[in-house]
Amino acid sequence: MLSSTQSSRLSGNSADCARAVRNFSEATIRNYIRHIAELARFLGRSPDTTTGEDVRRFQVHMTENGARPPKLNSATSAIRFFLGTTLDRPELARHLARVHYPRPLPRVLSLEEVGSLLEAAPGPGLKYQAAISVAYGAGLRAGEVVMLRVSDIDSNRNLIRVEQGKGRKDRYAMLSPQLLERLRAWWCTVARKVGFATATSARMASRRPRR
Repeated sequence: MLSSTQSSRLSGNSADCARAVRNFSEATIRNYIRHIAELARFLGRSPDTTTGEDVRRFQVHMTENGARPPKLNSATSAIRFFLGTTLDRPELARHLARVHYPRPLPRVLSLEEVGSLLEAAPGPGLKYQAAISVAYGAGLRAGEVVMLRVSDIDSNRNLIRVEQGKGRKDRYAMLSPQLLERLRAWWCTVARKVGFATATSARMASRRPRR
């Protein structure tokens, strides 16, 4: 059986490699470690003794236990990194197979449905309405919304700067005039309540988007 000391050592090695070699996010590192721990439990021994047949049996085991394609592919990526980078045994990775599956387009909400969604936002105030508006209207993830700063709102060019988003990449998202007005309304409310209507907030409230 795999001892707790061995498990900690291998998890630490994988995490160090993931940070140093690929600059993975902490969430990705946690997922990779979880998949390697699952492999170790399945084998009943240290995963650094994994063989090509072990890899195949583990994937079959996951499928038979109801693992969905996204989880299967996530485990495949984790094991491929573990074998190829942590253990320097890339020849074993050829036994791994990714699952191809259909990815339907998301359903686009109607204007009425978007309005109902915003009305259902918890209150009082415009804070959550503004957050949901940014997430849906600009396509930002929840973690990206909470990290936004006033300086990220470029009302001159109708853009939102997203720093260190998914994959730790910077990008720009479109800022619609309607979304800008909602953000201004929320910011003015916060400024009046807290009492810090700074020059930055004043400039944001006074600018008008290009039509």
